[in-house]
Amino acid sequence: MADMLPGIEVYSIDEAWGDMTGVPDLEGLGHQIRDRLAREIGMPVGVGISTTKTLAKLANWAAKKWKGTGGVLDLTDSGRQEKLLRLAPVSEVWGVGHRSAARLSALKISTAWDLAQFDISTLRDTFGVTMERTARELRGISCISLHEGPPPKEAICSSKMFGERQSELPPIREALAAYVSRAAEKLRSQSSLCSTIQVGLQTQLADLKGPRYANAVTLALPAATDDTREILAAAQRGLGQIYRPGYPFSKCSILLMDLSQRGELTPDLFGPKPRPGADQLMAAIDLINLKEGRGAIRIGRIPEKPKWAMRREMLSERYTTHWDELIGVRG
Repeated sequence: MADMLPGIEVYSIDEAWGDMTGVPDLEGLGHQIRDRLAREIGMPVGVGISTTKTLAKLANWAAKKWKGTGGVLDLTDSGRQEKLLRLAPVSEVWGVGHRSAARLSALKISTAWDLAQFDISTLRDTFGVTMERTARELRGISCISLHEGPPPKEAICSSKMFGERQSELPPIREALAAYVSRAAEKLRSQSSLCSTIQVGLQTQLADLKGPRYANAVTLALPAATDDTREILAAAQRGLGQIYRPGYPFSKCSILLMDLSQRGELTPDLFGPKPRPGADQLMAAIDLINLKEGRGAIRIGRIPEKPKWAMRREMLSERYTTHWDELIGVRG
């Protein structure tokens, strides 16, 4: 779909919204999309087209329900919209569940048309702003925009159990460096900057017989950054504050908090300046790791085969995602 439309928003594993702005033949493109998905993926789909997400969703329902549509229904015409809204049960409207449909029935709202024509202020007072927005969308007023990617995360965490318990500080520092690298990679992938971090360390708390210890420390960074080196330096200082010798630690973690998008924050005039070339360096590392595999370039502290790594002896074969593990068949 991404090859055939100006933009798409993945909604679920088998459903997506598509931006058809500027497309001259909407229904024709709908049939092309449907035919291509059936031919290349073997997935029969319905294509609903309209001026709002809620109307397009309803058109999709009708396209699959009525064979006469050929699996594609263009609902951009106001006359066709009214015809379908009068036929469609209100329970088939996107965002109206069975409980809401029962409550709407008490107000004599049984079809999508009834909902679209109902008093907006009463809907808002009785059901909230979501139902008001749904009714407006049924009227052809777009209230739900197209998002071509998921919203950025408000916090990013990286943490794993050690393959074997660690009592010494050096291997725990290695593990923390690996977790920080992964978290910073996720941070850059959504174009965010981090202002605060939290470092955690714990033993196996379910072990009631052995010594137990858990602690975490929160640190503010000198300036918002996505530079792995800056985040790691602060994280290692935090680890030194909470580490206690003699305990068999089973897990450490890094949590990136107070995230902001690039361009949202005004740089501190008196704050430390970023390292020269930091953005280019991080971008180059991410690109190489994307092409060559995660860990192709890594912080020098991280060994190639660490003793603290998770045990993966029982890992299932990756038949569908790894070239070296494809199933072989001999004739």
